[in-house]
Amino acid sequence: METDNQQTLISHLVELRDRLLRGVIAVLIFAACLLPFSNDLYHFLAEPLLSQLPASSSMIATEVASPFLTPFKLTLSLAILLAIPVLLYQLWAFIAPGLYDNERKIVFPLLFASTALFLLGIVFAYYVVFPLVFGFLTQAAPEGVAIMTDISSYLDFVLKLFFAFGLAFEVPIATLLLIWSGASTVASLKEKRPYIIVGAFVIGMLLTPPDIISQTLLAVPIWFLFELGLFCARWLPKKRDETSSTP
Repeated sequence: METDNQQTLISHLVELRDRLLRGVIAVLIFAACLLPFSNDLYHFLAEPLLSQLPASSSMIATEVASPFLTPFKLTLSLAILLAIPVLLYQLWAFIAPGLYDNERKIVFPLLFASTALFLLGIVFAYYVVFPLVFGFLTQAAPEGVAIMTDISSYLDFVLKLFFAFGLAFEVPIATLLLIWSGASTVASLKEKRPYIIVGAFVIGMLLTPPDIISQTLLAVPIWFLFELGLFCARWLPKKRDETSSTP
Protein backbone atom coordinates (compact mmCIF):
# COMPACT_ATOMS: atom_id res chain seq x y z
CA MET A 1 0.00 0.00 0.00
CA GLU A 2 2.82 2.36 0.92
CA THR A 3 4.57 1.52 -2.34
CA ASP A 4 1.43 2.36 -4.30
CA ASN A 5 1.18 5.71 -2.53
CA GLN A 6 4.82 6.47 -3.32
CA GLN A 7 4.32 5.58 -6.96
CA THR A 8 1.23 7.82 -7.10
CA LEU A 9 3.17 10.70 -5.56
CA ILE A 10 6.04 10.23 -7.98
CA SER A 11 3.68 10.14 -10.96
CA HIS A 12 2.05 13.40 -9.79
CA LEU A 13 5.46 15.03 -9.37
CA VAL A 14 6.50 13.89 -12.84
CA GLU A 15 3.29 15.26 -14.33
CA LEU A 16 3.78 18.55 -12.46
CA ARG A 17 7.34 18.79 -13.79
CA ASP A 18 6.17 18.15 -17.36
CA ARG A 19 3.43 20.78 -17.15
CA LEU A 20 5.78 23.36 -15.63
CA LEU A 21 8.25 22.63 -18.42
CA ARG A 22 5.52 23.18 -21.03
CA GLY A 23 4.69 26.50 -19.41
CA VAL A 24 8.33 27.60 -19.46
CA ILE A 25 8.65 26.56 -23.11
CA ALA A 26 5.55 28.61 -23.98
CA VAL A 27 7.08 31.68 -22.29
CA LEU A 28 10.37 31.19 -24.16
CA ILE A 29 8.58 30.83 -27.51
CA PHE A 30 6.63 34.06 -26.96
CA ALA A 31 9.81 35.82 -25.82
CA ALA A 32 11.72 34.66 -28.91
CA CYS A 33 8.92 35.91 -31.19
CA LEU A 34 8.71 39.29 -29.45
CA LEU A 35 12.43 39.96 -29.02
CA PRO A 36 12.97 41.48 -32.51
CA PHE A 37 10.25 44.03 -31.69
CA SER A 38 11.43 44.85 -28.16
CA ASN A 39 12.31 48.49 -28.92
CA ASP A 40 8.99 49.07 -30.69
CA LEU A 41 7.15 47.51 -27.76
CA TYR A 42 8.95 49.78 -25.33
CA HIS A 43 8.12 52.85 -27.41
CA PHE A 44 4.44 51.82 -27.38
CA LEU A 45 4.60 51.39 -23.60
CA ALA A 46 6.25 54.78 -23.16
CA GLU A 47 3.84 56.62 -25.45
CA PRO A 48 1.50 57.80 -22.64
CA LEU A 49 4.45 59.58 -21.01
CA LEU A 50 6.17 60.72 -24.21
CA SER A 51 2.98 62.38 -25.41
CA GLN A 52 2.87 64.47 -22.21
CA LEU A 53 6.52 65.56 -22.16
CA PRO A 54 7.47 69.05 -23.34
CA ALA A 55 9.12 69.25 -26.75
CA SER A 56 12.51 69.89 -25.14
CA SER A 57 12.34 66.79 -22.88
CA SER A 58 12.92 63.11 -23.54
CA MET A 59 13.47 59.86 -21.72
CA ILE A 60 17.02 58.92 -20.76
CA ALA A 61 19.09 55.83 -19.93
CA THR A 62 21.29 56.36 -16.87
CA GLU A 63 22.97 52.95 -16.96
CA VAL A 64 25.22 51.54 -19.66
CA ALA A 65 23.18 48.39 -20.33
CA SER A 66 19.73 49.95 -19.88
CA PRO A 67 19.06 50.51 -23.62
CA PHE A 68 19.25 46.72 -24.09
CA LEU A 69 18.18 45.27 -20.74
CA THR A 70 15.07 47.42 -20.26
CA PRO A 71 13.34 46.47 -23.54
CA PHE A 72 14.42 42.86 -22.91
CA LYS A 73 12.79 42.94 -19.46
CA LEU A 74 9.62 44.30 -21.02
CA THR A 75 9.68 41.57 -23.67
CA LEU A 76 10.05 38.85 -21.05
CA SER A 77 7.25 40.33 -18.95
CA LEU A 78 4.97 40.51 -22.00
CA ALA A 79 5.85 36.92 -22.92
CA ILE A 80 4.77 35.75 -19.47
CA LEU A 81 1.55 37.74 -19.83
CA LEU A 82 0.77 36.23 -23.24
CA ALA A 83 1.55 32.75 -21.93
CA ILE A 84 -0.95 33.04 -19.07
CA PRO A 85 -3.66 31.08 -20.97
CA VAL A 86 -1.17 28.25 -21.55
CA LEU A 87 -0.05 28.33 -17.92
CA LEU A 88 -3.62 28.29 -16.66
CA TYR A 89 -4.53 25.44 -18.98
CA GLN A 90 -1.59 23.42 -17.61
CA LEU A 91 -2.77 24.20 -14.09
CA TRP A 92 -6.32 23.19 -14.98
CA ALA A 93 -5.20 19.94 -16.60
CA PHE A 94 -3.18 19.09 -13.51
CA ILE A 95 -5.89 19.72 -10.90
CA ALA A 96 -9.01 18.79 -12.90
CA PRO A 97 -8.79 15.00 -12.31
CA GLY A 98 -8.96 15.58 -8.55
CA LEU A 99 -11.99 17.87 -8.65
CA TYR A 100 -15.61 16.97 -8.14
CA ASP A 101 -18.14 17.54 -10.90
CA ASN A 102 -19.62 20.66 -9.32
CA GLU A 103 -16.12 22.05 -8.76
CA ARG A 104 -15.15 21.52 -12.40
CA LYS A 105 -18.20 23.50 -13.48
CA ILE A 106 -17.02 26.61 -11.65
CA VAL A 107 -13.20 26.38 -11.56
CA PHE A 108 -12.62 26.51 -15.32
CA PRO A 109 -14.95 29.51 -15.92
CA LEU A 110 -13.31 31.31 -13.00
CA LEU A 111 -9.85 30.67 -14.44
CA PHE A 112 -10.97 32.07 -17.79
CA ALA A 113 -12.71 35.06 -16.18
CA SER A 114 -9.75 35.85 -13.92
CA THR A 115 -7.43 35.95 -16.94
CA ALA A 116 -9.78 38.23 -18.86
CA LEU A 117 -10.22 40.55 -15.86
CA PHE A 118 -6.47 40.77 -15.25
CA LEU A 119 -5.89 41.76 -18.88
CA LEU A 120 -8.79 44.21 -18.68
CA GLY A 121 -7.14 45.82 -15.67
CA ILE A 122 -3.92 46.30 -17.66
CA VAL A 123 -5.82 47.82 -20.60
CA PHE A 124 -7.69 50.15 -18.22
CA ALA A 125 -4.41 51.28 -16.65
CA TYR A 126 -2.76 51.97 -20.02
CA TYR A 127 -5.59 53.77 -21.79
CA VAL A 128 -7.37 55.50 -18.88
CA VAL A 129 -5.02 55.87 -15.92
CA PHE A 130 -1.67 56.56 -17.60
CA PRO A 131 -2.75 59.63 -19.63
CA LEU A 132 -4.31 61.22 -16.55
CA VAL A 133 -1.48 60.35 -14.17
CA PHE A 134 1.36 61.39 -16.49
CA GLY A 135 -0.49 64.52 -17.53
CA PHE A 136 -0.85 65.50 -13.88
CA LEU A 137 2.74 64.62 -12.93
CA THR A 138 4.32 66.48 -15.85
CA GLN A 139 2.21 69.57 -15.19
CA ALA A 140 3.09 69.46 -11.50
CA ALA A 141 6.83 69.80 -12.13
CA PRO A 142 8.26 73.02 -10.66
CA GLU A 143 9.32 75.74 -13.06
CA GLY A 144 12.86 75.25 -14.32
CA VAL A 145 12.83 71.47 -13.73
CA ALA A 146 13.38 69.41 -16.88
CA ILE A 147 11.41 66.15 -16.90
CA MET A 148 13.75 63.42 -18.17
CA THR A 149 12.57 60.04 -16.89
CA ASP A 150 14.93 57.07 -16.81
CA ILE A 151 13.68 54.24 -19.04
CA SER A 152 14.35 51.56 -16.42
CA SER A 153 12.55 53.48 -13.67
CA TYR A 154 9.62 54.08 -15.99
CA LEU A 155 9.31 50.38 -16.78
CA ASP A 156 9.35 49.45 -13.09
CA PHE A 157 6.71 52.12 -12.44
CA VAL A 158 4.28 50.95 -15.12
CA LEU A 159 4.77 47.25 -14.34
CA LYS A 160 3.84 48.00 -10.74
CA LEU A 161 0.71 49.80 -11.89
CA PHE A 162 -0.15 47.01 -14.34
CA PHE A 163 0.09 44.45 -11.55
CA ALA A 164 -1.91 46.62 -9.15
CA PHE A 165 -4.78 47.21 -11.59
CA GLY A 166 -4.73 43.63 -12.88
CA LEU A 167 -4.95 42.36 -9.30
CA ALA A 168 -7.65 44.88 -8.42
CA PHE A 169 -9.80 43.67 -11.30
CA GLU A 170 -9.84 40.20 -9.69
CA VAL A 171 -12.22 41.46 -7.00
CA PRO A 172 -15.34 39.87 -8.60
CA ILE A 173 -13.58 36.49 -8.63
CA ALA A 174 -12.62 36.81 -4.98
CA THR A 175 -16.17 37.85 -4.12
CA LEU A 176 -17.69 34.89 -5.94
CA LEU A 177 -15.25 32.45 -4.34
CA LEU A 178 -16.08 33.74 -0.86
CA ILE A 179 -19.79 33.24 -1.50
CA TRP A 180 -19.48 29.90 -3.31
CA SER A 181 -17.19 28.39 -0.68
CA GLY A 182 -19.55 29.37 2.10
CA ALA A 183 -16.97 31.63 3.78
CA SER A 184 -19.44 34.51 3.44
CA THR A 185 -22.86 35.36 2.05
CA VAL A 186 -24.27 38.09 -0.17
CA ALA A 187 -26.13 39.60 2.77
CA SER A 188 -23.01 39.58 4.94
CA LEU A 189 -20.89 41.24 2.26
CA LYS A 190 -23.55 43.90 1.70
CA GLU A 191 -23.44 44.71 5.41
CA LYS A 192 -19.66 45.11 5.16
CA ARG A 193 -19.91 47.45 2.13
CA PRO A 194 -18.75 50.60 4.02
CA TYR A 195 -15.62 48.78 5.25
CA ILE A 196 -14.94 47.44 1.77
CA ILE A 197 -15.17 50.93 0.27
CA VAL A 198 -12.68 52.24 2.84
CA GLY A 199 -10.47 49.21 2.20
CA ALA A 200 -10.56 49.92 -1.54
CA PHE A 201 -9.14 53.40 -0.97
CA VAL A 202 -6.52 52.02 1.41
CA ILE A 203 -5.47 49.48 -1.24
CA GLY A 204 -5.37 52.28 -3.81
CA MET A 205 -3.09 54.24 -1.51
CA LEU A 206 -0.74 51.30 -0.94
CA LEU A 207 -0.50 49.96 -4.49
CA THR A 208 -0.29 53.16 -6.52
CA PRO A 209 2.03 56.16 -6.60
CA PRO A 210 1.38 58.91 -4.04
CA ASP A 211 -1.06 60.92 -6.12
CA ILE A 212 -4.80 61.18 -5.60
CA ILE A 213 -5.65 60.51 -9.25
CA SER A 214 -4.19 57.03 -9.56
CA GLN A 215 -5.35 56.13 -6.05
CA THR A 216 -8.93 57.10 -6.88
CA LEU A 217 -8.80 55.42 -10.29
CA LEU A 218 -7.85 52.17 -8.56
CA ALA A 219 -10.21 52.43 -5.59
CA VAL A 220 -13.36 53.21 -7.60
CA PRO A 221 -13.02 50.18 -9.95
CA ILE A 222 -12.42 47.94 -6.91
CA TRP A 223 -15.70 49.15 -5.43
CA PHE A 224 -17.55 48.78 -8.73
CA LEU A 225 -16.14 45.29 -9.32
CA PHE A 226 -17.12 44.25 -5.80
CA GLU A 227 -20.70 45.27 -6.59
CA LEU A 228 -20.42 43.36 -9.88
CA GLY A 229 -19.36 40.24 -7.97
CA LEU A 230 -22.39 40.55 -5.69
CA PHE A 231 -24.66 40.97 -8.71
CA CYS A 232 -23.23 37.89 -10.47
CA ALA A 233 -23.51 35.79 -7.31
CA ARG A 234 -27.22 35.24 -7.98
CA TRP A 235 -26.28 32.90 -10.87
CA LEU A 236 -23.61 31.09 -8.89
CA PRO A 237 -24.27 27.33 -8.63
CA LYS A 238 -24.70 26.13 -5.09
CA LYS A 239 -21.83 24.20 -3.56
CA ARG A 240 -23.01 20.70 -2.88
CA ASP A 241 -21.62 18.33 -0.30
CA GLU A 242 -18.66 16.44 -1.72
CA THR A 243 -20.15 13.17 -0.53
CA SER A 244 -23.06 13.61 -2.90
CA SER A 245 -20.77 14.29 -5.88
CA THR A 246 -18.80 11.86 -7.92
CA PRO A 247 -15.21 12.74 -8.86
